[in-house]
Amino acid sequence: MRSFEDYLNEGVVKTIKKDRQRANSLVIEAERKISSLKESIEKIGIRNDNANDYIEHCYDAIMFLVRAKLFLDGYLCSGQGAHEAEVSFMANLGFSERDIDFADKLRYFRNSILYYGKQLDAEYAKKVIEFTKKIYPKLKDLIK
Repeated sequence: MRSFEDYLNEGVVKTIKKDRQRANSLVIEAERKISSLKESIEKIGIRNDNANDYIEHCYDAIMFLVRAKLFLDGYLCSGQGAHEAEVSFMANLGFSERDIDFADKLRYFRNSILYYGKQLDAEYAKKVIEFTKKIYPKLKDLIK
């Protein structure tokens, strides 16, 4: 994983005016995703046929919070490599290399779902949900 500063130097990351309103909007969306995820898991459970949905919800919730922190710190990622830059920003937030690596693999698999029709299984979805349960509160604390 390349450093966030590399993406900044390349122009994938731009410095902007800090935007609390946009950050707050993303936090609300992240909370909505997490709430929906919890409700679905309670009512339906985790199965192969809904694994992709849960993986996408987890990715979105995590990345909404990362983007919120980016806006609070005065950054915007856009264009080719933006999603990788967002994941690399997690290093600046103090996350471990292991967590960043998992988030990057999650990014890759989520893109495989969206763009290539990849079907992931319940076992992987469970790992992603556990990762989300661990990382989500840490991200929320960083935004306060």
